Amino acid sequence: QVPPVESGGGSVQSGGSLRLSCSVSIYMRCMAWFRQAPGLEREGIAQIDIDGRATYAASVKGRFTISYDNNKNTVYLQMSSLKPDDTATYYCATRTDFGCSGSSGDYKFWGQGTQVSVSS
Repeated sequence: QVPPVESGGGSVQSGGSLRLSCSVSIYMRCMAWFRQAPGLEREGIAQIDIDGRATYAASVKGRFTISYDNNKNTVYLQMSSLKPDDTATYYCATRTDFGCSGSSGDYKFWGQGTQVSVSS
C-alpha cells in the first residue's frame, strides 16, 4: 500500500560499483529492479522473492546482486563492473502475489526512480 522508495544512484567511472537501496512494504512477496534508458523500453534486470530466490537478466548476471533484508524491509541491488550501457534510471517495483518475473506489467507498486550514470 506504500510505494517503494529508491536511493543510492549516482555517477561512477566504468568498472566501478554502486549499491542501490529500496524501502518496501512488509506485505510484499516479490521485489524487483528495472531500468530504463532514454528512448528504450523498461528492462527487468533482477527479481527476488520473499524466500530469497533471485533471478537476473543476462545483461547483468554475474555483475549485479539483488538481496533482501527482511528485518529492515529493504531490497538492495549491488552493482559491480559497471559499464556505460548500464546508464539508466533504475526503478524498484513490488507486488503482493507470489511468483516473480521481469515483466513490468506484473508489478503494482513502483518507486520514482534513481539515476545511474556510468562514464567510460
